[in-house]
Amino acid sequence: MTPSPHGRPSADELLEALKEWLERDVAAVDDARVAFHARVAVNIVEMVRREHALAGDVDARHAEMLASFGVADEAELAASIRNGDHDADLDGVLERLRPTVEDKVRVANPRYLS
Repeated sequence: MTPSPHGRPSADELLEALKEWLERDVAAVDDARVAFHARVAVNIVEMVRREHALAGDVDARHAEMLASFGVADEAELAASIRNGDHDADLDGVLERLRPTVEDKVRVANPRYLS
């Protein structure tokens, strides 16, 4: 891995420190509401870390998928699907969309892919 021009701590190290603080100090308080919010925050930190780690590959796959439909973005793709432009090849549409959906799940909660 190429060293960051920002030095240490890296973004991942900062997020790990934040996660540990949330788990160790914030979630341990004797307040169910604060503990719940700490768990939510830990999940957000983990999502950001996964998104950051996968960004290059995910971005490339997403661009390839959009290009395979000849659209510029997801809004244009959604409109073309709603308009029935791909009704003749729904299996092909699902096949091209599957990697994008899996990438989104891989960031949100990879356990759902098991």
